[in-house]
Amino acid sequence: MSDATVQGYVHLIEKTKVYGQNGFRKRLVVLEQDSSRFTNYIPVDFVQESCDTVDELSVGDEVEITYRLSGRKWQRDEKSEVKFFLNAEAIKFTVVKKGQDDATSSLENAANDAFSAEDEEVPF
Repeated sequence: MSDATVQGYVHLIEKTKVYGQNGFRKRLVVLEQDSSRFTNYIPVDFVQESCDTVDELSVGDEVEITYRLSGRKWQRDEKSEVKFFLNAEAIKFTVVKKGQDDATSSLENAANDAFSAEDEEVPF
């Protein structure tokens, strides 16, 4: 199975988060695609060493990300409901076009980080 690509504008860059005793690292980047009907937001995960490569990105950059889909099944116990999760895990990216200047992007990153820190609940 070949890897897929997605192109869009960087809407949000989260800080790297560390999980578990083994120090699994994950960093979320959200791409924005604007079509004539609606805006599409696509979350892409960068994991382990690739988390550091995200430092090269800025909000507003147009990028193409090569990714692979990964899914998992989760069930609390044998009697509980089974849930399935799907993630797009980034393999590499290419900056198609740099966005705004660095000063503006830094301010937007700070605003996005503040927003994501305040809103821990998912709206659905």
